[in-house]
Amino acid sequence: MITDSFDLLFRLKNLGYDNVSRDPWWWPNSGRFETLVGAILTQNTRWDRVERSLENLRAEELLSADRLARYPLLSLEALIRPSGFHRAKARNLQELSRKILEDFGSFEEFRSGVERSWLLERRGVGPETADAILNYACYREAFVVDSYTARLLQALGYQLESYDAVQTWILEGIEGREGELFPDLGKAQSYARSHGMIVEYCKANREGRRVLVDPLLAEDT
Repeated sequence: MITDSFDLLFRLKNLGYDNVSRDPWWWPNSGRFETLVGAILTQNTRWDRVERSLENLRAEELLSADRLARYPLLSLEALIRPSGFHRAKARNLQELSRKILEDFGSFEEFRSGVERSWLLERRGVGPETADAILNYACYREAFVVDSYTARLLQALGYQLESYDAVQTWILEGIEGREGELFPDLGKAQSYARSHGMIVEYCKANREGRRVLVDPLLAEDT
């Protein structure tokens, strides 16, 4: 039985779900404005669709706050259509880009100065997106939990019904022990790689939307 989040993450790492072939922070091209854009585009869609939208934006040299803020909205909608909900996402991305420039002056200043409360005040940014931006774009100590996390915990017998409840369960189990999971990484990067392990596991062990529990993960220690 999985006793806490440290137990879960320790087993995932031992089973090889820390994908070291990816970006050092797991999220592709982390630490860039592109990461923020991806965090918006990935809402309610698959990552392969997001990649198509990012390729379109990259081809038009739009992966910067100043370019995105000034780009015609209808043209932006067309470029990100592969990600779905393209009208809402285009509007939200453009509004967010303009607000970043208005309040911080640049994406670099945004990375060092933004707070979670500021992000949650923006249209189209909920807790998961805010934490993804903070952790993967800004390299802050924010642990992202998502539908994969919730489904895995449900498969393991934990009934946690809110984002905050799932995040609290994760954080309580690893508090002060991040260095045991990733001795060479700081807390923020440990959070990033830990969330990545959960996603990697769930993608490899699922049947439709249901997460299957590998016997090696569920067995008693």
